[in-house]
Amino acid sequence: MAASTFDEIVADLYAASPGDFVAARTARAKDTADAATAAAVRELRKPSVAAWVVNVFARERAEQLGEALSLAAELREAQADLDAAALAKLGRERRALTRRLAQAAGQLAQSRGERVTTATLDAVEQTISAAFFDPDAAAAVASGRLLRALEPNASGDDVREAVAGEVPTLAPAAPRRADELSARRARREAERRVTAAEKELAAAERAVAKQDDVLRTLRARAEELDDDIADLEAQLAQLRTEAERIAGELPGAAERQEEAVASRDEAARDREAAQRALDAL
Repeated sequence: MAASTFDEIVADLYAASPGDFVAARTARAKDTADAATAAAVRELRKPSVAAWVVNVFARERAEQLGEALSLAAELREAQADLDAAALAKLGRERRALTRRLAQAAGQLAQSRGERVTTATLDAVEQTISAAFFDPDAAAAVASGRLLRALEPNASGDDVREAVAGEVPTLAPAAPRRADELSARRARREAERRVTAAEKELAAAERAVAKQDDVLRTLRARAEELDDDIADLEAQLAQLRTEAERIAGELPGAAERQEEAVASRDEAARDREAAQRALDAL
C-alpha cells in the first residue's frame, strides 16, 4: 500500500472529529515512515470548528461543492457581459446558493455529533462566499485542508496561511473560444434588442388600443349626428311642404279678406243711413 502524502494526511486529520484531533495527529505521525513528513504532521495545528465544517463538507460532498465552484467560475467570467439588473440578480442567486451550501455543511457536521453555533455557521458561509469570488480561495476550500475560516475579501497571503500544506490550484477550466465569446456577447446584445423591441411594441399596442377607443367614440357620435340630421331634414321637408301650401292659400285668403272688408264697410254705411233715418222721425 502506497504511503500517504502529507497533504492526504492533513486532509484525513482535518476531516476527523475535532475532539480526537490531538490523538489522531500523534497516531499518524507515529505511523509515518518518512521522518520529515512525520515531523510536519506533529506540527499541524488543530483547525477551527468553522474550518473543520468546511473540510468535512469538501470531503464528503465533493461533487456538490465542485459543481457550485464550477458554476461560480462561470459566473465570474460572465460578469463582464452583464448589465446592472442582471448583476443584481446574479448577486442574489449567489448569496442564496452560498447560504444553502453553508446550511448543508452545518447539517452534515451536526450529523457527526458536532455542535454548530450560529457564529460558526456564519464563518462557514463567509468562507464559501470567498470561494465564489476568488479562484485561489475556491481551491483552498475544495482541498479540505483549511486551518481557519476565510473572509470574502481574503488576499492571496490570507489564503496561503489558511491552508495546511501546499496551496492547491483548481484544474483550469477549458478556455472559451473567441468565436464562442463573440457568439455569447452577440446573443446577449440580441436579447437586449429583443427586450427593447418588446417594450416598444407594447407601447405601440397601447397607442393603437387608445386610438381604437377614440375612433369608436367618433364613429358612434357620427352615427348619432347622421340620425339627428336625417330627423331634421325630414322635419324641414315637412315644413317646406306646409310653407308651400300656405303660400298657395295666401292669395285667396287675401282676396276673401278684402271682400269681407268691403262687405263690412257697406254694412256700416247701410247702418249709418238707417240710423239717420230713424233719428229724423
